[in-house]
Amino acid sequence: RDSLGRRANTIVPSASLLLRKPTGAVPHEGGQRLQAGSVDYQILEQWLGMGAPPPSAKEPKVVSLRLWPSRRVPPLGFTQQLQVLARYDNGQTRDVTALAQFSSMDEGVLSVSPTGQVVTVGRGQGVALVRFEEQAEIATFVVPYADSVDLAGWRNNNFIDQFAADKFREIGISPSPLCDDATFLRRAYLDAIGTLPTPEQAAAFLDSKDPDKRNQLIDALLGLTGDPTRDVYNNAYAAYWALKWADLIRSTSRALGEQGMWALHNWLTASFRDNKPFDRFVRELLTARGSIYSNGPANYFRIANNPQDLAEATSQIFLGVRLQCAKCHHHPYETLGQEDYYSFAAFFARVGNKNSQEFGIFGRETVVVVRSNGEVSHPRTGQIMKPTPLHGKPAAETRDRRQALADWLTRPDNPYFARNIVNRYMAYLLGRGLVEPIDDLRATNPPSNVALMDALAADFVKSGYNVKHLLRTIMRSRLYQLDSQPLPSNAADSRFYSHYNVKRLAAEPLLDAVDAATGVPTKFEKVPLGTRAIELPDAQYNDYFLTTFGKPRRQGVCECERVSEPNLAQALHILNGDIVTAKISAPTGRIARLLAAKKSHNDIVNELYLATLCRRPTNHEQAIWRQQLAEAPNAKVFYEDLLWSLLNSKHFLFVR
Repeated sequence: RDSLGRRANTIVPSASLLLRKPTGAVPHEGGQRLQAGSVDYQILEQWLGMGAPPPSAKEPKVVSLRLWPSRRVPPLGFTQQLQVLARYDNGQTRDVTALAQFSSMDEGVLSVSPTGQVVTVGRGQGVALVRFEEQAEIATFVVPYADSVDLAGWRNNNFIDQFAADKFREIGISPSPLCDDATFLRRAYLDAIGTLPTPEQAAAFLDSKDPDKRNQLIDALLGLTGDPTRDVYNNAYAAYWALKWADLIRSTSRALGEQGMWALHNWLTASFRDNKPFDRFVRELLTARGSIYSNGPANYFRIANNPQDLAEATSQIFLGVRLQCAKCHHHPYETLGQEDYYSFAAFFARVGNKNSQEFGIFGRETVVVVRSNGEVSHPRTGQIMKPTPLHGKPAAETRDRRQALADWLTRPDNPYFARNIVNRYMAYLLGRGLVEPIDDLRATNPPSNVALMDALAADFVKSGYNVKHLLRTIMRSRLYQLDSQPLPSNAADSRFYSHYNVKRLAAEPLLDAVDAATGVPTKFEKVPLGTRAIELPDAQYNDYFLTTFGKPRRQGVCECERVSEPNLAQALHILNGDIVTAKISAPTGRIARLLAAKKSHNDIVNELYLATLCRRPTNHEQAIWRQQLAEAPNAKVFYEDLLWSLLNSKHFLFVR
């Protein structure tokens, strides 16, 4: 049927399905995509009439687009016509406005017509996307929320605050005030080490009059005081961040076996305990070889064991680029195509696995090797692809191509690596990345604050890719320490950090918090009693609590695999689940111990508040509980109900 010109009729072009389907003349699932008689229609009709000639290698190619204007700060209801200029590889420039495709990436802020007319329909920051041939570009429009902002009380703790204040002025948003000490204390502990402070630690911080106590706490949590008696959180820090990266790398006993999983877990934990520079961390991972039992990072090549999977995982985890979108076609919002995909995959073409029986001592486990041959071919053309960085030139041929990849990836001028890492840590600490989704960095998905992203990335590189330095910089900023309660003037903001973004506690820190508050540890299979949830090396634990609250199975490299949205099953489990109820009433639990020690009512209530919310009860709350205790038939049941109510409060379940 194709030979008769059904799809592309060069005798009667208008009869071609290529024109009839997109114009709606022939029904199809895609709906109308083209107007009959439009410029695009006429171009296709003319091409068919010429015999549908294939592209010529001599035809100039578009190498970039330029928009006018590329950025504007207009009022609400403003209209702007975009102009698009295409630059070709022969040096020519052409106005392609009439041929380009236009769309809005933020329809609540901008409407964009098919001809490129932008109308500001809402307040905020919006992006107009323009596509022509294989290129894409954006124009940013900022419609301020207000004509003026209140920054009278704003004080810059570091460069983050300066760039944040500049954005507040531009977007017309006034920031919330600083959070109180108790809120900061709980936030800092959970964000830095995934662990609540003890009641004694909380009380000491709250009672301190030292004006620098917040900075001192941050340094202590990160192990940066230089005083061994104060740097006591390093194991918790290492466990918490090893958990984060084990999720992304997809470390499981199912994929690696028990020994491989433990080897990778131990390497991750040691890397964060030692504050290994992150460029070295990535280099060790990407160039690892040898036994997956004795060399932890070699397991990376067991989890993803073909060039395509390795390319997709590496680009998404360490570059923040969703390369899989270019596997079968040109990326719809990027300049990446199939050539880029398979050229990047070629870095891993010579990585292989061998059975270690050949090497003797480890039985049948896997050894990662680098072979002297192996290539990746383009699936359409059959062309052998040279290993090439994204948007770069082919790498020089070496014995281990992965070395060249690691060299490029960790170069100070790499356009993705440092920006991806600082964006992830901004999201981990502040509840939202400068780019969202946090693993989708591309020119057509710009940061909410470009200057801040650039400054953070530059500072991270300058620090020697020091993750603890990055964490300290963010946590010491005024931006991080803002209250989560929005003001009327910033209630609509969810992108620019004018107030702290409330986060639900992840499954493992939440279970550990319940254990700490009740005084009853959870016993997990295959690990000793006292092992906390954040210390678990595997995703294959049959724990109902962790599963209910979204612990990922580690089947994908997307942060979205971890469920963070509250649901009914979670609410019911905290409200009346057997696990939480048993911990509250356990004979070895906190309440039983407090009653056995004959603590006073005030002391018991104080400790329960400190153990859960990291603050003392207000006088009003103490009075209410004192009255309810007097009316209660049983003191033990009363205190159990009190602890239950604290565990079910939003101030316990969320980082605020």
